[in-house]
Amino acid sequence: MQKGSLHRDCDPPKATCHNDLVAPWRRVIGTAVGAVDRAVVVAMQMRGARDSARAENLTHEERLEVLAAIQRAYGEELIADPERFFVPPPAIDPRLESVKRERGVETFDATWPSPFAPFLSDLADKYLARIENRTARARLVLGDGARRPAIIAIHGYMGGHWMLEEAQWPIAWLARRGLDVALPLLPFHAMRAGARRGAPNFPSADPRFTNEGFRQAVADITSLARWLRARGAPHVGVMGMSLGGYTTSLLATVSRDLDFAMPMIPLASVADFAREQGRLGAGEQVEAQHAALERANWVVSPLARPLLVPRSRTLVVAAEHDRITPSAHARRIARHFACEILMIPGGHLVQLGRSQAFRSLASMLEREGIIAARQRRAR
Repeated sequence: MQKGSLHRDCDPPKATCHNDLVAPWRRVIGTAVGAVDRAVVVAMQMRGARDSARAENLTHEERLEVLAAIQRAYGEELIADPERFFVPPPAIDPRLESVKRERGVETFDATWPSPFAPFLSDLADKYLARIENRTARARLVLGDGARRPAIIAIHGYMGGHWMLEEAQWPIAWLARRGLDVALPLLPFHAMRAGARRGAPNFPSADPRFTNEGFRQAVADITSLARWLRARGAPHVGVMGMSLGGYTTSLLATVSRDLDFAMPMIPLASVADFAREQGRLGAGEQVEAQHAALERANWVVSPLARPLLVPRSRTLVVAAEHDRITPSAHARRIARHFACEILMIPGGHLVQLGRSQAFRSLASMLEREGIIAARQRRAR
């Protein structure tokens, strides 16, 4: 979940960098933005309390037994051979509905069937019960002409509402830099949740549901990336925030259809997040449950496989005062990828310095020849 502002100018709003903030004000700002993050974490926990109640009612030994059974159900062999789990999806022919057209770009709502079946067949009835989730959706902002590179921007937890996402991402600025933009919906979010209220079904207190949700997300977004390339995009990349940052990192390790990636304030580990939020028992139980949960979700971990995107085209962004996915998550991903990491001020929701991240992305794409370098105005 995240919050942003609409960017309509030629450049993202000027970033606030560390050198601009004297130490006392940095501490004040850090305290303030951290408090916002902590308040949202409490709200998220309250909304998801009903779904997590069953897991939290298990004893320590029962939790370890359940998590070990889940680990065995997915099996270690799926790590070494990811196409057995992340089965390459079929080609898609999305239905496009025009939303608006302005300044040489047209916005469409795209829908296509998500022919997903859970890897664990005994989970199929429960997972597929939400009919709305069987339709994949994306909002597309496409420029005139087909041969423009494309970037897929993935929302965070409880996101995916178009007004929010169009405010979250600097879409007009990206379009001016020559990029088409696609905003996919993650499983069980926004219109894919149907009439459900409260926390989305994915991610879940049930690690199996979490694994299958990421598996469906990879299939849907890979289908979209391949369609954009078939449409004429010479390069297709992905960026995402929070839960979307985790999905971005996962895609960068299992999909060969991507040319660049920018995980931003990413979640790196479901188990790490659960430990940070105090959901894993008490005392000596914590580390045992953390290790067991990490193993249960390892099949969808971005840390389980090597990076497939070139390192020179990968940038991880962390926020100094993030209290939802602290910077340790971003550092863990950057270490695994052996790629550049950018630290911005602010927090998870109050993203001071976010424009610095988008400008760094553009600089990376210029350097790699994916977008044209901007003509600098003479002073």
